[in-house]
Parts: sequence; structure tokens; C-alpha cells
Amino acid sequence: MLPWSATGRETMSTATPSQPLTPLRKAVFGMGDHSVNIALSCLSLVYFTFLVTVAGLDPWRAGLIAWLARLVDAVTDPLMGRLSDATRWEIGRRRPFFLIGMVPLGIFFSLMWTTPFSEQSQMFAYYLVIYIGLALSTTVVSVPYMALIPEMATGYDERTSLNSYRSAAAIMGTMVAAGFFGVAEWLGGGAEAFATTGLAIGIWMVLPWPFVYAVSFENKVTERPAQIQLWSTLKNLAGHSSYVRLCFIYVGGRVAMDLLGLSVPLFVTLWLGRPGDVHWSLLSMLGVVILSLPFWLRYARRQEKHHIFTLGSVWFILCLGVIGMGEPAWPRWTMFAISGLLGIGYAAVDLMPWAMIGEVVDENELSSGQRSQGVYNGVLTFLRKAGGATAYMIAGFALSLAGYDRDAARQPPMVMDTIRLLTTAAPALFLGLGLIAVRGYPLTRARHSEILSDLAAREQGTPGPPKSS
Repeated sequence: MLPWSATGRETMSTATPSQPLTPLRKAVFGMGDHSVNIALSCLSLVYFTFLVTVAGLDPWRAGLIAWLARLVDAVTDPLMGRLSDATRWEIGRRRPFFLIGMVPLGIFFSLMWTTPFSEQSQMFAYYLVIYIGLALSTTVVSVPYMALIPEMATGYDERTSLNSYRSAAAIMGTMVAAGFFGVAEWLGGGAEAFATTGLAIGIWMVLPWPFVYAVSFENKVTERPAQIQLWSTLKNLAGHSSYVRLCFIYVGGRVAMDLLGLSVPLFVTLWLGRPGDVHWSLLSMLGVVILSLPFWLRYARRQEKHHIFTLGSVWFILCLGVIGMGEPAWPRWTMFAISGLLGIGYAAVDLMPWAMIGEVVDENELSSGQRSQGVYNGVLTFLRKAGGATAYMIAGFALSLAGYDRDAARQPPMVMDTIRLLTTAAPALFLGLGLIAVRGYPLTRARHSEILSDLAAREQGTPGPPKSS
């Protein structure tokens, strides 16, 4: 028998949060995504290069590993969301999963950077198993974590504020990932150095979760017994037009960011010939991301969230065009400057989709009478990982077809051209897809205010007619 009692309807969108969201509480809560984003950013920024250049795995095998693991995520992420919607423990329904998943998260992350095998098939099997283990661990902590955000912050602007703190902490996690190369090089640059760095960061990833558990909270819900019906819930999601559009918006931005992240190390190392500048280029971008978040947050109080995503995407694309013109003869500072400018757009593209998910959940509650924010966030978490896996697969197969040779002193011209395309044109294409999806997005500030008013009226016993999604 499962240690939870499944429940059906839960209503809380119009409730006042049970505890105040102070800046300190927001900052500590954000450290949960700091931990998760270290793992996800290391996968997108470092792991592909590690597998290909340090472990010696074929590029196409490295790309395939990520997508096979995501087949598992396609089931486990939505299921985890549904479980966190249905779980009823005395200490909470989402928060206990932080304590369950934190230690496996650190263990599997540390094992990713070991090199126990040298034969291709053995390496492929080993890294696939470890990758799946890490994916499951991140699912256990991240899906309930993201589902808490619309519950802890119920207002349109307050959700943007909480997500800004979360995004800042997540970007600091990405900065840790960006520094992985530098630390490993400082320790000698070989397989042992990567293993030591991975172990240290794996321990660090475990530490925030007890504090995240302590500062987070869950509001009381109205509930009635029901069965966990994942398939019917997913069908409802597929019929929710605002959510489907948000998924396309998110995937466009996510794949663009992950493609850029995994190709920048190759671009700086092989095209510009400056391997020592990899982590500085990434840190320049990520530092500006953090600095620009307060600007976007302030701007978001006067503008629609989807408009900010549009502005950020256009800026992102313009900066990619400048990077595409980069030449080895350019002064060293130019790559740092361009990376910093790119960070302004990156911040908006990264922040806004997660700030928009709460309104989608509220709209679903109005039309269906059920609040399935765990599943909504579970699917979006899967897409977050699938974006990285898609970037892996595109890069891996593209480099293999171009003739990438790990042992070559100089890569063929086709490989160099492929790296430039992966760094510029490919991310721009996916950002363009996101821009198409965001046009005419229906959940504006005014529409969300109407939704909250209708939900409040329903809870007071004077429901109006449900509005379709």
C-alpha cells in the first residue's frame, strides 16, 4: 500500500500565503534551484565536452545518452508531479521529497565524472545508467519544488518576484557549472581532476535542501478522495491551449540556451583558439544575467510577461549574430563583452516562462475545477531536461557527421563551420520558434485578475460560468 492517500480537487489559488515571503525566505528558497541548476547546467555546459574529450566517448553516443535518459523522464516527471499533487503526509505533500532526493542527487552527480571504463560500449552503458540515476534524482526534488512556487506566491507580480530570486540562484548554479572547467584545469585537467571536482560539487549540491525545506511552506487545501489518473490529467493538459503555447515558448528558449551552453566551450577552444577563456566567457554572460534580473523584474511590474520574453529573445538573437562574426584575430576582451551583452537577453528568456506557469494553473482551475500544478510543473520540468537532451543530440550528431576527431591536432573545416552554426544559427532558430508561439499570448495581467476574481467568487459560493482554456 502506498504511504499517501490520493486526493482529487484542491483549491488554493486565491488563498493568502500562510507565511510572509520576506527577501530572506525567497533567497533561501531559491537555493533549491541553485542545486538543481548546477546539475542541469553541468550537463549542458560541461558534460558533453567531458564525455567526448576526457572520457573519449564517441560524440554520437554522447548525444544519444541524453535522449535515452529523457525517455525515462517523459514518464517520471509528470508522474512525480501527479504524486506530489496527491501525496498527503503529515509533514507535507511536496516538501518531504526534498529530503528524499537530495542525497541520491549528490551521489549520482559525483559518479558522472568518473572514468572506470575505456571501451566504447561499456562507457556508453555506464554513463547512461548514471545519467538516468541523476535524472530521476533531479525529478524527485525539482518537480515538487517548482510546483510550490504558485502556492507560496499567489499574485501576478509576487510570482515574478519569487521567480526572480529563484532564477538568480539558478544562474549562480550555472556559474558553478561554468567554473567546473577552471577548477578541473587547476587540479591538473585530467580524468582524476574532473572526478575530484565532481565529488566536491556533488557534496555542495546536497547542502541547500534542508534549508529549502525549512523556509518553504504549503497552504491547506480542500480535498476529497480520488484516484491518481495521470493519463487523463495529461490529456487535459494537451487540451489546454495556453499551456501548450507556454510549452512551445519554453522549449524554444530552453533549447537555444542549452545549444549555446554546450557549444560555447567548443567555439572558444577550437574556433577562437583560447581554451583558457572558456569559463571567463561563460562567467561574463552569467554575471550580467544576475545583474539584469532586477531590471527585468522592475520592468515586469509595468509590462506583460510575454512581452518581456519577446524583448529578451530579440536581443538574444542580435547578440548571437555578433558572435557569429567573431574571428580569432579579434581582441580578447570582445568575447567577454559580447557574452555579457548576451546575458541581458538570456535573463529574460530564462525567467519569464517559469513566471508565467502560475497563471496557467489558475486558468486550468477555473475551467476544470481542479488544480494540478504538480503535473503542470512536472511536464515543464521534463521539457527543461528534454531541451538539454535535444541540444546534446543535435550537437553530437552534427559533429560526428562533420568528421570531429578527438585526437586531431586541428579539426577539419567542416567541423569548425559546424561549431559556429551550433553557437549562433541553431540557437537563433529555436528562439524564433519561441517568438512565433508567444505572439498573441492570452494570459495578460488583466485576464489573470479576472480569473482570480472568478475563483474567489466560486469559493464564496457564487460561482460564475466556467471559462474555457
